[in-house]
Amino acid sequence: MSPLEAFRSAWEGSLDWVTYMTGFERIVAERSTSGPDRSEAMVAYTKLNLSRSRRWMKQLTVLPELENGLPLVAPQRWLVLTEYWCGDAAQCCPAMVELARRTPGLSLRFVFRDEHPALMDHHLTQGGRSIPKLIALDELSGNERFTWGPRPAAAQELVDTYRTVPIEERDVEAMKEALHTWYFKDGCEAVQRELLALCR
Repeated sequence: MSPLEAFRSAWEGSLDWVTYMTGFERIVAERSTSGPDRSEAMVAYTKLNLSRSRRWMKQLTVLPELENGLPLVAPQRWLVLTEYWCGDAAQCCPAMVELARRTPGLSLRFVFRDEHPALMDHHLTQGGRSIPKLIALDELSGNERFTWGPRPAAAQELVDTYRTVPIEERDVEAMKEALHTWYFKDGCEAVQRELLALCR
């Protein structure tokens, strides 16, 4: 399946943000999560991520230059590969939602990574199925305009630096804490700036 065919197939079953969040709330109430791994740890991450997503939807500040949305040269469809247990998605997706809400001609939808391996495998990061992964399609030409993800460049640097540490010396929880502290201090600005740069 070509990248475009995989995109179109995934788009047909995609979710808008309201539906995505309704499912998020339901699955947390059921003490479960998305994807095949339903371990206690993944369920706990999912519950925490619902709180993160809700917080950003209330507290996110849009950059002054984006008050009226992104400068699209043509209508676009944005499809985001994600999962409820993904901490980066909880930190980044609310910014995408707010920008899409303000941008005429921009349609934003969400799909679950593990339900769409063909699309995901066309958009790997360093060989891995890292999420969230935003795929932008130009509606007029039908061509992919850009991709973004799984996290802002500065956050990715934190992760890349962590991966240089010998495996036996890695502290996963400390890394997660450092990453989410970065997100809190950044206030979703990096996501907005990087998406603005891609749309110009």
